[in-house]
Amino acid sequence: MWMEGGRAAAARNVSSIQMLSVQPDTKPKGCAGCNRKIKDRYLLKALDKYWHEDCLKCACCDCRLGEVGSTLYTKANLILCRRDYLRLFGVTGNCAACSKLIPAFEMVMRAKDNVYHLDCFACQLCNQRFCVGDKFFLKNNMILCQTDYEEGLMKEGYAPQVR
Repeated sequence: MWMEGGRAAAARNVSSIQMLSVQPDTKPKGCAGCNRKIKDRYLLKALDKYWHEDCLKCACCDCRLGEVGSTLYTKANLILCRRDYLRLFGVTGNCAACSKLIPAFEMVMRAKDNVYHLDCFACQLCNQRFCVGDKFFLKNNMILCQTDYEEGLMKEGYAPQVR
């Protein structure tokens, strides 16, 4: 199953971004970023305020949030893109296969309580990589492909934990 690290921590501080067409017959709205009137064809609505597309930016990397996606993150009076929010405030952990640190913004694979880098999520005997939907087995906290699991089953007679 595909999961993203740090998602639960981010959920409280996430807001949506809407791109709206400016109707020619309406009074121009003021931009929350620069305090000037928005006379462009489109504007962004986020945090119950209106923004020029160029004014709604991540406080860390300066990326235009309307171009990066439909969400922004807030914490400590900062407006952030997802990557910077998770980099600054997300929870990191270690990969169950290589024991190296997994940054909170990185995509991961999970099997029971174990978390893996995408590159580390492979049979730990033959190194066969798994794709989404592939069957794998977990034996003594080792990820095994079906072939290696069945060979071990024939030798030892252990019970499967299909995931």
